[in-house]
Amino acid sequence: MSLFLWVICEIAIAACDLAEVIGSAIALNLLFGIPLPGGIAITALDVLILLYMQQKGFRFLEALVVVLIATIAGCFLFEILISKPDAGAVLSGFLPRATILQDPAKLYIAIGILGATVMPHNLYLHSSVVQTRSYEETPAGKREAVKFAFIDSTVALSFALFINAAILIVAAATFHRVGETGVAEIQDAYRLLTPLLGVTGASAVFAFALLASGQNSTLTGTLAGQIVMEGFLNIRIRPWLRRLITRLIAIVPAALTAILWGEHGTAKLLILSQVILSLQLSFAVFPLVMFTSDRLKMGEFVNPTWLRLLAYTVAVFIATLNAYLLVRIFAGWVG
Repeated sequence: MSLFLWVICEIAIAACDLAEVIGSAIALNLLFGIPLPGGIAITALDVLILLYMQQKGFRFLEALVVVLIATIAGCFLFEILISKPDAGAVLSGFLPRATILQDPAKLYIAIGILGATVMPHNLYLHSSVVQTRSYEETPAGKREAVKFAFIDSTVALSFALFINAAILIVAAATFHRVGETGVAEIQDAYRLLTPLLGVTGASAVFAFALLASGQNSTLTGTLAGQIVMEGFLNIRIRPWLRRLITRLIAIVPAALTAILWGEHGTAKLLILSQVILSLQLSFAVFPLVMFTSDRLKMGEFVNPTWLRLLAYTVAVFIATLNAYLLVRIFAGWVG
């Protein structure tokens, strides 16, 4: 079981790395005019940066992640304010619609958003962060640690939800409002944001948020990979070596796609990486619910019956959506 979960998590981290590599390369291209293949090569250098930062301790990395998330959220809050979306339409947009299940293209995007919001390896990361806290080895101390872990993961997922929702809200308020329904790639959005919104710097803020998002994914992916390898398999290798291996797995397909198919190909690969994250989500959610529902492992902290039922319902729903997407994709290929 440990080996299987490690393999799944490593694939998830590689998929996250793929999205981070492409996102950072696109941001560097938009901000500084660096060609996509060159930007992808530059992202390999963050191995050295992370190695340096890890020497400063976990709290430094944690503070840096908070700063990056706050930066991303601030950038998209700015974009929302200047795009002035219709509040009623925004609220109604959170309601699920049956058309998502009927249209494979919409379902594909929705599954990708799910994977980008709840990245599977981050579930292990947030579970491990609690062990870095200082707490008493007593029931009261453990209960306090669990409380702060709940707050930590809830805040992180809430920010992720806000950021992904903000991207859709800004896109709808900016492009669809004026009939620009063909905007499907990041580069097109960047070029149209400032002229359509009439606010200088709107495009630059968007690209800067994209770059900050890529670096945040780098940090969390590195920490999650190290935690999973040491926790599941008890294998300890140098962080820079593990990071380099994972990054190379992501750089090769990203570089080939950028060289052979350019901007359009990298945009498709970016969405595919998020869909892969969603497909792997069940392999993280089901073990998490199983472990926390086991009284022998959890003792008095075991999940109550209502929470166990709710968690399994959500897990089954996610697995069903992913399975349905795969069926629709394969049916389309056969058809």
